[in-house]
Amino acid sequence: MARDKAPTKDVARRSRDVQRSSGDDSSAKTPNPVWFKPVMFGFMIVGLLWIIVFYVSQGVFPVPALGSWNILVGFGIAFIGFIMTTRWR
Repeated sequence: MARDKAPTKDVARRSRDVQRSSGDDSSAKTPNPVWFKPVMFGFMIVGLLWIIVFYVSQGVFPVPALGSWNILVGFGIAFIGFIMTTRWR
C-alpha cells in the first residue's frame, strides 16, 4: 500500500523550522581568520618562554624590575592563548 504524502502545511512548517535553525547557528559556525591559530599558539609559546627565561636567568631577565611578578606576566600571556582556544573552530 502506498504512503500518503504529508499535507502541504506540514511541509511548509518544516522548511521554515529548518531555515530558522540554520540561520541562528550560521554566525556561530563561521571559520576563524587565517591569523587566529598562529596568534593563539604564539601567545602560549611567548608566555612559556617568558617563564623559562625568568628561571634560567635567575630573575635577571626579561624585566628585572618586576622580580617574581615575571611569572605572573608569563602565565597571563599564556592564559590569553588558552582563552583563545575556546573560540577556535
